[in-house]
Amino acid sequence: MRTSVVIIGSGFAGLGMAIQLAEQGRDDFLVLEKADTLGGTWRDNTYPGCACDVQSHLYSFSFAPNPDWSRMFAQQGEIRAYLEGLADRYRLRNRIRYGVRVTGAEFDAEAGGWTVHTAAGESIDCRFVVWGTGALHEPSIPEIDGLERFGGRVFHSANWDHQHDLTGRKVAVIGTGASAIQFVPPVAEQASELTLFQRTPPWILPKFDRPISAVERWAFRAFPALQRAYRGAIYARLEGRVFGFRHPRVMTGLELLAKAHIRRAIADPELRDAVTPDYTLGCKRVLISNDYYPALARDNVQVASDGISRVTERGVVTVDDAGNETEHEVDTIIFGTGFRVADSFAQLAIVGRDGVKLTDAWRDGSEAFLGTTVAGFPNLFLLVGPNTGLSHSSMIYMIESQVAYLLDCLRLLDRSGARVLDTRPERQAEYNAELHEQLATGVWQRGGCRSWYLDEHGVNRTLWPDFTFRFRRRTRQADPADHEILG
Repeated sequence: MRTSVVIIGSGFAGLGMAIQLAEQGRDDFLVLEKADTLGGTWRDNTYPGCACDVQSHLYSFSFAPNPDWSRMFAQQGEIRAYLEGLADRYRLRNRIRYGVRVTGAEFDAEAGGWTVHTAAGESIDCRFVVWGTGALHEPSIPEIDGLERFGGRVFHSANWDHQHDLTGRKVAVIGTGASAIQFVPPVAEQASELTLFQRTPPWILPKFDRPISAVERWAFRAFPALQRAYRGAIYARLEGRVFGFRHPRVMTGLELLAKAHIRRAIADPELRDAVTPDYTLGCKRVLISNDYYPALARDNVQVASDGISRVTERGVVTVDDAGNETEHEVDTIIFGTGFRVADSFAQLAIVGRDGVKLTDAWRDGSEAFLGTTVAGFPNLFLLVGPNTGLSHSSMIYMIESQVAYLLDCLRLLDRSGARVLDTRPERQAEYNAELHEQLATGVWQRGGCRSWYLDEHGVNRTLWPDFTFRFRRRTRQADPADHEILG
């Protein structure tokens, strides 16, 4: 089989790319999706309380505004419906092949394109590959001694077991990340006992969420400029957070707000101490919730901050600083431990020029040019690639910027009559040196914590450290000097 462009993934990144290709009249493309429906992370994460932590009007494409969001922060089902609606509106259904798990891709220098390989043994020839799977799709489950011997149910929040009734159960929740703070409150209402195993408490700010009234929705439908202005106001306010991430001392005021948030919800001084972080706000992902701390204060909820030693057939064993062990008897273990971000490409056999594997090129850490192209891997484009993640605003804005850059790369090839675009390694090295110089002074490196933003070498391979409008400015147009134009 042959096509011009293969897009891998059907979440926001993959669909956004497909829509813009179609709008540009580049109809020869195919979207490959490993699951049986579209939606990416908003398809996979169906745990109780699942919602976005970026306001609805900004967490959507600028070219496809939704005036009918029901809440300031949309819940999973509504975001999933938005994506399904995009597939219908832009007639993408027949462009998506479901149940296709991509295992790798190999560049053919003579053909000037790629061969994409699937788990079913199929090979698809194409000129361009767009990897749009993002980073949050491979659940991370820590290796804990004895987990395989546990006699109860075990699942990750991204693979929620809806057939397992939690009513009256003794539940262990391992992890305190963005997913856990959303599902802990509803689970605490069902379970007879809930023990939260906390390695490091997160900073949590109030969530200024509310229903969007029918009058507001009518106004957004009747006056689209009003919704654009509203979106712009949200964007401008969130961009202001960059100052705090770049200059950690600015975070003091927000830390006071977060501590007041704890005091309002939790009366027990010992529990307050246990859930109060000892690192600078912003070093790890800043979370928002109004019901997490009240859930921890419930009589049937216990917070265990000692390290996990092992799992037995009946429960989870922790060990304190003095070496004393405590077994917590549970019948259900739920992991809220996030995703494998730093090594999300580790299982894929992606082979570029001269037979170089991407895993070898990234042996010392993943890097790309503008988070989108990788030297030595021509005509390969990454959406939500290295150092394009955000800790302050909407990833949809970044995705749109990358898609625009990718389209300009295609136009550059059209104008030159060439077939292949490969980033110059020296330009990629210069770009990343500048990037990591900025990251080195930010809160992520100097805030006194260890987070999933950092790889095993302690280098931040995840975040964009600056204002998003600066990223958009840099991705507005492809500079021929940054690339080799071949063939």
